[in-house]
Amino acid sequence: MRRLIASLPLALLLAACSPAPTPPAPPGETQTAPANPALGSPEWLAWVDQSLGISDKGHGPDPGSPEWNQAVQRKLGEEAPQSTPGSPQWQQSVDALLRTRLPPGS
Repeated sequence: MRRLIASLPLALLLAACSPAPTPPAPPGETQTAPANPALGSPEWLAWVDQSLGISDKGHGPDPGSPEWNQAVQRKLGEEAPQSTPGSPQWQQSVDALLRTRLPPGS
């Protein structure tokens, strides 16, 4: 019995740390950041594009292109990363900024 009671806090801690599935956002709403997409992947580019409103229903620069990278820079304004747009360091900075800037569930 004591062993069961002693292991209860550990079980509760593990249950609290388990990720809950996120339901998809309704069409037209900003989605939350994908769990761990590869930076620069189509999934990541789509999330950044939608989060910042770069493209309008498929109209706009191609995600990942130099024009698109500059549009991301403009949308981020003063918070935009100082590294070369499109570089791995820039993508990492954009990712971190958006994950901390956007409210959860948006």
